[in-house]
Formats: sequence, C-alpha cells, structure tokens
Amino acid sequence: MLKNITHVRGFTCWGAHMGIKSKRRDLALIYSDVPASAAAVFTRNVVCAEPIKLSRKHIKNGKAQAFVINSGNANACTGTKGMEGAVAMAETTAKELKIPVNSVIVASTGLIGEPFPTDKVLSGIRESAKKLSSRDIAGSLAANAILTTDTFAKEGFTSFNIEGIEINMAGIAKGSGMIHPNMGTMLGFIVCDIAITSKLLDEALRTAVDKSFNMITVDGDTSTNDMVSVMCNGKAGNPEINKKDANYDLFVSNLTDLCAHLARLIVSDGEGSTKLIEYRVNGAKSEEDARQIVRTVSNSNLVKTAIFGSDPNWGRIIAAAGRAGVNFDPDKLDLFLGTEMNSLYPVLKQAQPVEGVRKKLLKVMNSSTIIIVVDLNQGDEEAVGWGSDFSYEYVRINAEYTT
Repeated sequence: MLKNITHVRGFTCWGAHMGIKSKRRDLALIYSDVPASAAAVFTRNVVCAEPIKLSRKHIKNGKAQAFVINSGNANACTGTKGMEGAVAMAETTAKELKIPVNSVIVASTGLIGEPFPTDKVLSGIRESAKKLSSRDIAGSLAANAILTTDTFAKEGFTSFNIEGIEINMAGIAKGSGMIHPNMGTMLGFIVCDIAITSKLLDEALRTAVDKSFNMITVDGDTSTNDMVSVMCNGKAGNPEINKKDANYDLFVSNLTDLCAHLARLIVSDGEGSTKLIEYRVNGAKSEEDARQIVRTVSNSNLVKTAIFGSDPNWGRIIAAAGRAGVNFDPDKLDLFLGTEMNSLYPVLKQAQPVEGVRKKLLKVMNSSTIIIVVDLNQGDEEAVGWGSDFSYEYVRINAEYTT
C-alpha cells in the first residue's frame, strides 16, 4: 500500500459509516496529537455552507488539532439548525479528543439544502475518535469517507529533507463535479510534521493552492463548501521555519507539488470525463495573463466537447484564448498539441496553420491524456492548468443528481 497521512509523525485518523450514505463511509476524522500550525483557504462563493462559516472563525488563530469531515450532506442553506449542527461537530470532536473547540476545523460535502443529520454525524465522530489509528488502512478509510460522486479516493504523500531531517507530508482530497476553484470547488486536507510558523504556513498554502487547485476546472461551477486546509505539527524536529529562506522555499515547492498531484487526481475523476487535459501557456507578458488564458481555454465548453468527440477543432482553442481578456498579438502565436511534452505536434507557427498535421491530431485526440500548449512569444511568463472533457455522461449525472 502506498504511504498516506498515517505515515506523517503524530497524526492518526479514521473513516466511519454513519448512515448518511447507504454504502460508503461518510465521516472522516484526522487528529494531531499536539497542537499544530494551521492554515486554510475557502470558497469565494457568497452562498457558503455553515461549516465554512465556523471554520473561518476557528482558523483565525493559526492553530488546529483536528479535521472532521462528513460527506453526503453539504450542510449548506440549512439556516440556524445547520449552524447548530456544525458547532455540535466541533464541540463533540473537542470533547472526545480533549482539545479546544476552536482547534477543530469542520467540513461537509454533499447535497445542498437537505436538513443536516446532526445525530448521525455526532455518532460517527464518537466512533471515529475511539478508533483513531496510525495504520495504513486508517488513512485509506479517511480518504474514502470524504467522497461524494468521486469514483476513487485521492491521496498523496511526499518526503524531503531539511537540514538533514526527513520531513513527511501527505494529503487527501475529494472532488468530481462543481469544479472551478477561485478558491474553491473541492475539499483538500494536508498534514505535515514540519515546524513552521502559522503566518508563513498561510502564505505557503495560498501560493501552493494558486498554482494547483485554483488551476483546475471540470464544469465552471464553484461550490458552497470548498476548502483546503493544512496542519503542521512540528514532530519532525526541524528548526522552526520563521523566515522566507531556502528551507521555506523547499517546503513551498513540495507543498505545491503535492497539491498539484491531488488537483490532477480530481480532474481525472471529473464527472463523466473520459480525458485529462493539461493546458500550458508560455511566452506571456505576465503570469496573470498566462493564468487567465489557461483558465479561459480550459473552461470553454466548445473546447471540452471537441476533445470529448476527438475532434481536432483547434480553432476553438485559439478563439477561447482570444476572449480571455488578455492583450496579445495573435500573429506571433504558436499552438502545439500532443500526449507528452517531448512529442508535441505544431498546429500553428506564428499564426500560420501547419500542413499535414490533421492525421497526427486525430491520433492525439483519441488519447486519454492530451497536452495543449499556447506559446504567445511575447514574454517570459507561463502558467499550467488542468481540465477534463465534457461528455454525455456529465449531463446525465447532473440531470439526475437528486433523483
């Protein structure tokens, strides 16, 4: 079994089945045996779930000791009763683990507007608190307990050295539909045994999320419940990172890589998707310009449907780039498509169509993984993002979501 969050020093977890979902586990609990530096980013949707409102308050002091997550019910648009349920989740977790209530980060995912099953959730918390474990299976159970329409669990693990000390970091995520972060559209929980100040951890998380979770899209919808949160408990024993030095940069690099790994897993499991597409924009005047073009092209329904149909209609890519709100000279643009970075086919060179490439593109478009590179040739900045295609199955899933 691959390493997971149970291989990070000082963390235990569990995933329980409490009955919100008929078969799948639906309550996850992740616990640090010491108080940890913590940070979180949340959905920017003004219609946000009750656990989002509560966790925004709890994270303000930059400390946390537990994540508790239920799936199957979003606890969004549930009013006073919903907030009471979110508070009860935090209070029950704190009581069972004997930790401060404001050290509990609460999350929910599932149907919006359904009455929150507080009693079932609290029962799941009590069960999970008793079964917290550092065994591999516990990490897997927690990863599976946060899923909704996902078809597989999203997990990641990495390790690196700081001043000769091994640092372990791992995460779990969920997401399949309503994927268009800003921040938002999914749930992600990361744990690490590094020692770092809360202030720098917050900056590091925002940097990592901006280059990973905020660069994916499935359907252009930002959810009411999205968050990514991280706890770092210092159990590795490294000198605390308290300034932006080489150690901080190394941590940010590994955190970004882990977030990008989880983000790609989410896109690869997009509702009804058949293909994973990587979008790259090079040669931009600014990174923000490059990001804006990536996000516009990756979220184009015309681009996504063409890719689903294996139709090499590259004109849709250029048209989407042109409406991204970025000022560039289209006569300098190059376009490449392929399945691997070292074997990309030129489609446009300086805005001139390349002859004899259609047969090659037909083969590319039939692949399950496609890379699209737009080179503006007008600067040194770049950006990368990921998206899925748009299939008949996506429509069916979301047409029947509550029925």
